[in-house]
Amino acid sequence: MKKMGLNEIRKAFLDFYEEKGHYVSASYPLVPLNDKSLLLVNAGMQPLKNYFTGIETPPNVRMATCQKCIRTGDIENVGVTARHATFFEMLGNFSFGDYFKEGAIKLSWEFITDVLEMPVELLWPSVYHEDDEAFAIWRDIIGVPEEKIVRLGKADNFWEIGTGPCGPCSEIYFDRGEAYGCGSPDCKPGCECERYLEFWNLVFTQYNRDENGNYTDLEKKNIDTGMGLERIACIMQDVDSIFEVDTIKLIRDKVIEMSGVTYGKDRKTGISVRIITDHIKAVTFMVGDGIMPNNEGRGYVLRRLLRRASRHAKMIGMSGAVLTILVDTVIEAYGVSYENLVERKDYIKKIIAIEEERFQATIDQGLTILTEYMDELKSTGKTELSGENAFRLYDTYGFPLELTKEILDEYGLTVDEESFTEQMTAQRERARAARGSGDELGWASDAVSQLPKEIQSRFDGYNKLSMSSTVTAIVAEVTLEEAFEGMEVSFILDETPFYPEGGGQVGDVGILMTDAFTAEVIETKKGVGNRIIHHATVIKGKIKVGEKVEAIVDLTARMATARNHSATHLLHKALRELLGTHVEQAGSMVNPERLRFDFSHFEPISGADIIVIEKMVNKQIFRALSIGTEEMDIESAKTKGAMALFGEKYGDSVRVVTMGDYSVELCGGTHLKNTSEIGMFKITSESGVAAGVRRIEATTGENVYNLLTQYEAKIQSVSDILKTTVQDVENKAESVLSEIKGLNRENEQLKNKLAKSSLADIIEHVTVINGIHIVTAKFAGIDMNTLRNMGDQLKNKWDSSVVVLANDAGDKVELLAMVSDTAIKSGAHAGNIIREVAKITGGGGGGKPNMAQAGGKDAEKIDEALQKVHALLS
Repeated sequence: MKKMGLNEIRKAFLDFYEEKGHYVSASYPLVPLNDKSLLLVNAGMQPLKNYFTGIETPPNVRMATCQKCIRTGDIENVGVTARHATFFEMLGNFSFGDYFKEGAIKLSWEFITDVLEMPVELLWPSVYHEDDEAFAIWRDIIGVPEEKIVRLGKADNFWEIGTGPCGPCSEIYFDRGEAYGCGSPDCKPGCECERYLEFWNLVFTQYNRDENGNYTDLEKKNIDTGMGLERIACIMQDVDSIFEVDTIKLIRDKVIEMSGVTYGKDRKTGISVRIITDHIKAVTFMVGDGIMPNNEGRGYVLRRLLRRASRHAKMIGMSGAVLTILVDTVIEAYGVSYENLVERKDYIKKIIAIEEERFQATIDQGLTILTEYMDELKSTGKTELSGENAFRLYDTYGFPLELTKEILDEYGLTVDEESFTEQMTAQRERARAARGSGDELGWASDAVSQLPKEIQSRFDGYNKLSMSSTVTAIVAEVTLEEAFEGMEVSFILDETPFYPEGGGQVGDVGILMTDAFTAEVIETKKGVGNRIIHHATVIKGKIKVGEKVEAIVDLTARMATARNHSATHLLHKALRELLGTHVEQAGSMVNPERLRFDFSHFEPISGADIIVIEKMVNKQIFRALSIGTEEMDIESAKTKGAMALFGEKYGDSVRVVTMGDYSVELCGGTHLKNTSEIGMFKITSESGVAAGVRRIEATTGENVYNLLTQYEAKIQSVSDILKTTVQDVENKAESVLSEIKGLNRENEQLKNKLAKSSLADIIEHVTVINGIHIVTAKFAGIDMNTLRNMGDQLKNKWDSSVVVLANDAGDKVELLAMVSDTAIKSGAHAGNIIREVAKITGGGGGGKPNMAQAGGKDAEKIDEALQKVHALLS
């Protein structure tokens, strides 16, 4: 067996499969592309998911990759065991409807026996216990002795996640020798001991599982294999721990050298060394793929790993920018295979250095505070740290909750996580309130506010939707010199056609691009210092500060927003004309899908008036009024008749938007050239939002067409159900309702007749106790009036009587008690009787001595409840 380095194994695998006709793709970034369900790529096949499902077409029906992965689900085991890691690489070959079981097994066997030269006698395959096909391939084609092919159950050798594609697996194991075994003569793959190490999983995706658990054959069968690079490296280098593998050992040894500790001397020190080794590797790759440390999502994962490593560095006596220095060693170990690490070395070190410096500024004080909290808990006999104190550590000293939990766990203590979450939610609400309307992204501490004053933006997008601009700044948590694929950052341009959110109008979306670079702008906001911030995700390539980009606004979204905005002005005018000049705008929101307009008015708007308002607005749309804009001073604007919003502050110069002879308003938003471009206006709802404030929601243009199409489809569906035409659906619905009402009346009459006809049977079963005639009976589905009528008839049959009737009304029980005057004199009381009876059915009630009603919940207890009547009167 060859002794091969980790980088050598990776290259050998990819070269082998390329020779076998596979398209070899570079590792996809750790940030999942077009998959918001996942924070970080955590499996080799994850970036290829759309190829397996058929959503996208792969570049080749055969592919091979070595994929970077991050998993933090069992982070508490990292550094403790020999195999757990947060960052790992997964070798994999994939077939999309090309070769299947025989091809996958043959290729895997050829690679491990011919290329890696692993001894055949030490290799054991396993198969799903019902997969006779795979068993036969291993035995008859590969030539593995039958006794060395192990059949395992579904838990071990069948891959599925809920519904969808799934299938059996075949795993390949390496026999590490008797020294690792349990001594049992039956020891083989599947045994719980450490002797047999599984290193390659071949998944045969051949079935589709439905919601009922049924399996059907897939039309196109796929292959998905996965071999952990670190695990196969352990075998090839004959070491027991991933921390002994050459590339990882290089980092580990640098940690030992910098800390001056004696590795292996004590368990606690060894764990800290291994945690630092693992985490610095993970964070180097994460930052290299554009992830920035912050308090949410994947940025929080990065921050947590960085600060956990920083704490363990401190525990073994390391100080200064130790993690930043260790980046050099990580890149030394992996740069030969990942050139982006080499290219972005300075950037990676800058981001890690800033984060490391921030945490080191507070870690000592935070640890002191936490120690005080723990001492206080011990002195009071408590074991749970309050959520308030945990949040203080997080908010003031930068301690992620998981770090606090980890430290507390070392001393047998816990934390009130529910209270911590409440504190976190409250803080987010405070921050949201502090940001006010959201028109600006400027907080005193953000990176934008720290930019030089001369970096400003000029908006030139009223009449342009694209232009060539210069990138003057790139910011995330810090200012950057460049942005590259996978990063989420904010760009500031010297001039831009992108409208920033303001005045109730959402910001533009679109793209920034060059021949080699593309970024998707997902929102545009105002920033402090006259800056316009384009928050974007880099889709391709990279860009540096000072370089030119083409800034292109999404035309469809801009036009849809402009339709809604121009329609809002027409709506405002129509409301003032119809309802009165007391109507004033109290708030608005316009986006590509709809408009929302809040206004002062003292009562709900009737349905008839809603129709009138719609007609008034659509009339101005059909008039094809020209829409014009002018810049002028505020007094000139008022003279022109422009409406100024109460409470708004205006500068020396204002923008006036005029729509023909109908509407004149002050507005800084984007609009159409002519009202006819709105197409059509449709109100979707009217409601109250506060005392004296009403809200209308509406939509325009293509969205109206889509809405009417939905309505039409619903009407057609109702027509089909009623077996009539769309034209006659209203008459048919009225006819059906009338018929249903008639049938219900007839049904009630029949039930009541049936109930009354049973009076003779009821009378036959009367019981006499102490001279009082006691009648109890149970009915189902009759109305309360019928129940009362029958109660009166039964009560009047005898001079001294007590009648208790029960009705099973489906979702409830109705109870009635009636007592004659003579029985009342003897001590009977309808209210007292019904109260006790109702309790048994899970209800309650009461009433007068002569009549009482009650309700219950449990119809199954009616018989037991009626029996209670006799016991009470006895």
